[in-house]
Amino acid sequence: MPSRIIAKSSKLVSAASLLAALFVATGCETHPTTVDLLLVNAHIQTVDSVFSTAEALAVINGRIVAVGRTADLQKHYNAVQSVDAQEQFVYPGFQDAHCHFYYYGLGLRDAHLGAARSWAATVALLRAHRRANPATPWLTGTGWDQTTWPGQRFPTRDTLDQLFPDVPVLLWRVDGHAALVNGAALRLAGLNASSTIAGGRLVTGPDGQLTGLLLDNAATAVARELPPPAPTEAHALLCEAERRCLTVGLTSLSDMGLTRPEIMQLDTLYRQQQLHLRLHTYALLSDAPTRAYYLRHGPLRGERLSVPGFKVFVDGALGSRGACLRRPYADRPRETGFLRLPPDTLRRYVAQVAASRMQLAAHAIGDSTNHLLLSLYGASLPPRNARRWRIEHAQIVTPAEVPLFGRYGIIPSVQPAHATSDMAWAGQRLGAARLPAAYAYAALQRSAQRLALGSDFPVEDINPLYGFYAAVTRQDAHGQPASGFLPANRLSRRDALLGMTAGAAYANFDERHTGQLRPGMRADFVLLDVDLLTAPMPAIRAAQVKQTWINGQRLK
Repeated sequence: MPSRIIAKSSKLVSAASLLAALFVATGCETHPTTVDLLLVNAHIQTVDSVFSTAEALAVINGRIVAVGRTADLQKHYNAVQSVDAQEQFVYPGFQDAHCHFYYYGLGLRDAHLGAARSWAATVALLRAHRRANPATPWLTGTGWDQTTWPGQRFPTRDTLDQLFPDVPVLLWRVDGHAALVNGAALRLAGLNASSTIAGGRLVTGPDGQLTGLLLDNAATAVARELPPPAPTEAHALLCEAERRCLTVGLTSLSDMGLTRPEIMQLDTLYRQQQLHLRLHTYALLSDAPTRAYYLRHGPLRGERLSVPGFKVFVDGALGSRGACLRRPYADRPRETGFLRLPPDTLRRYVAQVAASRMQLAAHAIGDSTNHLLLSLYGASLPPRNARRWRIEHAQIVTPAEVPLFGRYGIIPSVQPAHATSDMAWAGQRLGAARLPAAYAYAALQRSAQRLALGSDFPVEDINPLYGFYAAVTRQDAHGQPASGFLPANRLSRRDALLGMTAGAAYANFDERHTGQLRPGMRADFVLLDVDLLTAPMPAIRAAQVKQTWINGQRLK
């Protein structure tokens, strides 16, 4: 596993970097220093405290030693490698503060159902996928979303039972909190109409039989029966997932909710130098062996792979009505959602993490869940503490409780694309009176003074510029609605950029190393063909990442 102590050499490099930068800033006469990389003729946005700009930067041993004007740096530095940016726009490497990289990678082998706009179209994709993969023991798919279908009704397993009577089928809804399975999968998991699973729901029809729709822990009970991919296949899938991340300018990710064996599998790839992204893996708190190991040994930090804290899933998602609400759903007046674990268990977990040095990141969608977590955090943390505990999504927060984020130093880790993905039906779930308390990113930013922005991919697209666009416009890809969805909670361009660079780095205890382009920082940066702070918003979604660099090495 990665060492929990950052090597002293990095501190020496930082000191040398600052000294080198001082020579450039003061114009002292000195012999040119040889650097590994000199990037010139760029529009560099440093994302420092005053949003300074520059034209060039120099790198030694993977760290920036100077930023400034092209002419100055060319005078003071000889370069082993010199790159002319040709007036393109340079930003700190984009960071995704909440995603599921490991499962995104393994899911690349699934049938991708997000484009289907009806159940019939979904079935057609499944049949085509099965014809292309006839020997796989399971038929798996991801991304279906009944809110985009006529009538918005949840599907049932009848058609799956007819088409695939002997092949177990597991199809994850887009939010990852609900799944549709067939009879073969139910039999393998030992589930029937009389089964009950704490923290989950097995949906039954008018005839009292299982419809095949499973929520949260019930879906997980079936997913546990899936045979794991062979190590060589898993490694190939994860490397392909990294390639796709680098293509869109991602250099650092927070992977939310992995077991220790999964983290060790990733560690093997890093030791073999097959993965290069900076990956902050959050250990799954509800898994007993994982919890015990990292309570004893964590946090762990390596240059590329770290384990800063725990992730716990407390409720489900709004789209599948698993989010726990204080009052019933507007479109299901007898349902309020549910918690995925008992409050006493959650309280015990919080106390265990508080007594350790680990960070806590908790999934909370519903206002009841956010209320519970804010209460538990407040009871465990002193005001203005430095623990950097996080609430993931913070999707529906009672306005009176928003100030608690700032009071207890809680980081809102939010995903701007969720607001624009959910806006067509969120009002149906919450009702007009409760809707303004949802996706309140600007209000949370004012309270906490920072946000950590992510995508939750594969729930949303991996492209971080789509999240930037959604945060600033509160519109979909077609510019709708014209005035923006709940526009009072738009973010400024600067705040959105901070959230996907310095803010995300802070949330992972990495702000001394990434998130800005200044001397002493790691040379993680991207080159774009547009200016994120001034370009027309439609151009942002169409922007092209031209190059992606990590530690002064070009990887895209």
